[in-house]
Amino acid sequence: MSPEFPSVVVGHGTDVHRFDAGQPCRLACLDWPGTPGLAGHSDGDAAAHAVCDALLSAAGLGDLGANFGTSRPEWAGASGAALLGETARRVRDAGWRIGNVSVQIIGDRPKIAPRRAEAEDALAAAVGATVRLSATTTDGLGFTGRGEGLAATAVALLYKTDARTRK
Repeated sequence: MSPEFPSVVVGHGTDVHRFDAGQPCRLACLDWPGTPGLAGHSDGDAAAHAVCDALLSAAGLGDLGANFGTSRPEWAGASGAALLGETARRVRDAGWRIGNVSVQIIGDRPKIAPRRAEAEDALAAAVGATVRLSATTTDGLGFTGRGEGLAATAVALLYKTDARTRK
């Protein structure tokens, strides 16, 4: 007999993108003028992508690459908000309610603090649930410390909408 599937699950996501001065910077579903953009198949929004991975992981739906990767040309250039909205739809369709999400951006730029509330609102609007945002640096260490790119990690909490349903 298999164990009962939990009615509350947690997922973790990580995303990394290198800076690309030829692209506009989209991060946490916002435009960041004056900051180099992030390279990627879509808009390179590392924060939105980490949230997608956390949600997909918790729901048992794979990861960002499996759902929206380079083999899926219809998602080329897609915004982080579009990916988050579609991810949230898939999670809900799989029988989950999104409790909340926490995401942390790792890098020296752009400066997140002045726009934290705006970014949280933009992410939450795309997800349809509360999203909290924090940021940190690596004190000059590694690729983020050298200013080569950004990383983001996220954690998502999901509740099964029908505890009798196993996934």
